[in-house]
Amino acid sequence: MASRSCRAVLLAGVVAVAVLGTGCGAGSPPGAQPATPSSSTPAGRPSTGSVTSTTRRPTSGSVACTTRGVLATWSVRRLAEQTVVIPVDEGEVGSVAGEVAAGAGGVLLFGAHAPADLASSLARLVRDAPGGIPPFVMTDEEGGAVQRMANLVGWMPSARQLAATMTPTEIQGLALRLGRRMKAAGVTMDLAPVLDLDGGPGPSATDPDGTRSFSPIEKTASAAGLAFAAGLQAGGIVPVVKHFPGLGGASGNTDLRPAATLPWRSLQAGGLLPFAAAVRAGVPAVMVANATVPGLTNLPASISPAVTTGVLRNRLGFSGLVLTDSLSAVALAAAGYSVPRASVAALRAGADMVMFNADGRRVASLTRQTVQAIVGAVGSGALPRSRLEDAVWHILNAKHVDLCP
Repeated sequence: MASRSCRAVLLAGVVAVAVLGTGCGAGSPPGAQPATPSSSTPAGRPSTGSVTSTTRRPTSGSVACTTRGVLATWSVRRLAEQTVVIPVDEGEVGSVAGEVAAGAGGVLLFGAHAPADLASSLARLVRDAPGGIPPFVMTDEEGGAVQRMANLVGWMPSARQLAATMTPTEIQGLALRLGRRMKAAGVTMDLAPVLDLDGGPGPSATDPDGTRSFSPIEKTASAAGLAFAAGLQAGGIVPVVKHFPGLGGASGNTDLRPAATLPWRSLQAGGLLPFAAAVRAGVPAVMVANATVPGLTNLPASISPAVTTGVLRNRLGFSGLVLTDSLSAVALAAAGYSVPRASVAALRAGADMVMFNADGRRVASLTRQTVQAIVGAVGSGALPRSRLEDAVWHILNAKHVDLCP
């Protein structure tokens, strides 16, 4: 196991880790587990993930309390609620108060201009979360063409421009400042950085990455991307690297149509490498893409056990939080999956949190349908309760929530 001091520099020393493959965890074999965070983890330091729950020393005549043990007492519905991320316009966060009060695990902010009182609005929203377990408040703050709250946190160049004009150390400093501003606005998770290898002109209908990618060169993308993640993490924000296992060079934009990544053999020699570096560096969260992976799976990656369990968990040894890309993407619908059905499939494949987009008028009903689908799948045996408990354990671990006070 890595010591606390070792884990603290995993992402802080990201440049050396990404380029040279050295660092605290570089020599660990796939599947090796990092140290388990406890309630003494410093505030603002996102977890690197773990698969062993925190235990308490038993008092005389009592059984040791563990978070996993407490989760075994939760209702299936409460577990299901925690795996769902609710979309909302950043100017109308109060509209999902009911979903948060019901136990939603995350809130995803959309929009292009955040209100000045976003922090106070979010504080009111999350204070009613059951059990004192707040949802992640997440958004896409990548820079360039993808920024949701530039008016509050400042405009940033695109990832490609950052890598072309700044050193990894400078990128880390920029992301640190970004993270602090996001945290001050009430946000706790950034769905960034993009680690895909891409040199195209997008983002567009044919190229989902384009300038969202730091570089088509693996070492450059790894060093710059992981520096960005390290800065966010130091600023108190959970970074989420995406789009696993590598969307660069995909045949199209999965939001708009079915698409495939480069062949699996090619990904292993290129696009997968920044994600492998990220796992070695201890990133806390990974988002899985919606494209199929020729030579590995005919299913969209987000619902494929071969991708999430087979490659990310087992081959790379990732033990942190796994999120899906939006399950309302056309790629899922074209494969015959509604959001509720795709959510069950994604959880069964090994994802921990499921995300979707919807018009504000449909969010409540689609959330209810999704939660009910998960509950029904557990009841029918299609989704093992143990898998659902494991997903929620990863979520609570990333939130630094210990259910054993």
